[in-house]
Amino acid sequence: MRSETDKVGQEYGDGCAAAQALDVIGSRWALLIVRELLFGPKRFGDLQAGLPNIRPNMLTQRLRDLEAATVLRRRRLGPPASTWVYELTDWGHHLRSVLVDLGRWGHGSPYWRSDTPASVNSLLLAIQSRFAPDRAGDLDATIALVTGAEQFLIRITDGALTITGGQAAAPDVTVETDPTSLRALIIDGASLADAEQDGRVRLTGHRPVVERLLHATRQPAH
Repeated sequence: MRSETDKVGQEYGDGCAAAQALDVIGSRWALLIVRELLFGPKRFGDLQAGLPNIRPNMLTQRLRDLEAATVLRRRRLGPPASTWVYELTDWGHHLRSVLVDLGRWGHGSPYWRSDTPASVNSLLLAIQSRFAPDRAGDLDATIALVTGAEQFLIRITDGALTITGGQAAAPDVTVETDPTSLRALIIDGASLADAEQDGRVRLTGHRPVVERLLHATRQPAH
């Protein structure tokens, strides 16, 4: 078993492509760092906020390893921000489908727990992994999701769902909430009406779009 100090890129010496992929992203925290960058670049502090249990020195090492493996890159934003951020390369972005499928597999695990903290990115990934096209029907809509300073765009069309970082010019509905309330809706199946009444969720626009999205991401009762 690898220790926490093992580096990304340690070779298994196995000709299987899956084994060689694990040489790159199989170390502890590596895939979770990728998860935190799926929807846009982040500063070191943002990554720490999304992964509160990783030690700063371990995060620094993993970022260096993943950069050396060309999974991500570090670049400086132009003014007025003028700060360093980390972002996935095109090759790194191909791991999105891997994480979506891994999320589906993990949700069916007998060891899956719903009482542990979840970052906004992990909740967005949960939306993607739980989305059932047959339950979405003919839904064609754009949803702007605002959680604090972060904004995301959820697009549903032709039975496919995509999520990107950034603002939407004219969304069908805007959802303003916090990570805890978003988790309650997505993971715990909380009532949208109750969340609105309590002020934990604020909707602006076409409310039924959100109801249909939630319907498409929740397992039917048996």
